[in-house]
Amino acid sequence: MSDLASTLGRIAVASDLTALDAERVAALGKNGWVTALLKTLGQMSPEERQVRGPAIQGQRAEVAAAIEARKAALEAAELERKLATERLDLSLPAPELPQGSIHPVSQVMDELAEIFADLGFAVAEGPEIESDWYNFTALNMPETHPARAMHDTFYVEPREGVEGTFVLRTHTSPVQIRSMQQLGAPLRVIAPGRVYRSDSDATHTPMFHQVEGIVIDRDITMGHLKWTLETFLKAFFERDDIAIRLRPSYFPFTEPSAEVDVGWSMENGRRVVGGSEGWMEVLGSGMVHPRVIAAAGLDPDEWQGFAFGTGIDRLAMLKYGMNDLRQFFDGDLRWLRHYGFSALAVPTLSAGVGA
Repeated sequence: MSDLASTLGRIAVASDLTALDAERVAALGKNGWVTALLKTLGQMSPEERQVRGPAIQGQRAEVAAAIEARKAALEAAELERKLATERLDLSLPAPELPQGSIHPVSQVMDELAEIFADLGFAVAEGPEIESDWYNFTALNMPETHPARAMHDTFYVEPREGVEGTFVLRTHTSPVQIRSMQQLGAPLRVIAPGRVYRSDSDATHTPMFHQVEGIVIDRDITMGHLKWTLETFLKAFFERDDIAIRLRPSYFPFTEPSAEVDVGWSMENGRRVVGGSEGWMEVLGSGMVHPRVIAAAGLDPDEWQGFAFGTGIDRLAMLKYGMNDLRQFFDGDLRWLRHYGFSALAVPTLSAGVGA
């Protein structure tokens, strides 16, 4: 029996929500078999992806639909049972039950993976302790770049017998180098993860989260970059009135480089993404510098591409109305109960990534 058939069979006979969630994790979780199939899309040729992609996406949609249907049936059956057997004493206070939740950062990471998987991107990971070469040199960052300063970067004492300088990575860009080295070209991956910088205030913390993406292929242009980012932002914020503009900027690892601004508006006293009352910067992007492509072992005369990056925590703040980045990591259960997500609130493009 295939993975799909056996999974659908187990979902159909799941006796409770706990068993149902176990099937969701086994199929759609970070290490689930459907997720593993989605990750293989980034390693396929465009032709193979065009043939196999719809089938894999169809399996994911079928599993998600089966889970939702079984969840609704279990909840309906439980309600019928309670109405038939239970009596409520309104003179007694309701007991408090322990309840966990999905952290907004984890939820947004799942939303990003869902959106970019639909665009054919695989998810790549790398070490959080990086060598100076991967974190700076391979990314065309000169010795005089401010990010190399001790007051901006956490340097790590190397282990005995290990040569070189090591840092807590300041961005997830080293994953781009590692992906080009390991997978070659063409390439289409995103790299979400923790990063570290010596900074702390209402909008900065020493540890935070970034997602970066890279596309390497032949004949890639800034037009492909703009379409990709516009499609991503509309899907993530679940609005069609997203306006973006690319503003010339400078990053050592891209040339030309552009800051990406989105239109915003005021709704219910809060600034939200969408509309046209003003502009705010949300992303950095550009065409991958030929020196970066060469450092990863590819021929910049044959291959070119674009890259982009943004803060995951900032995306969560903009979408879900948080105003202080430090609260993300305080561990306050009241904050987590308010902003956290149910374990069964699985982002899907059909039901909405913010469901």
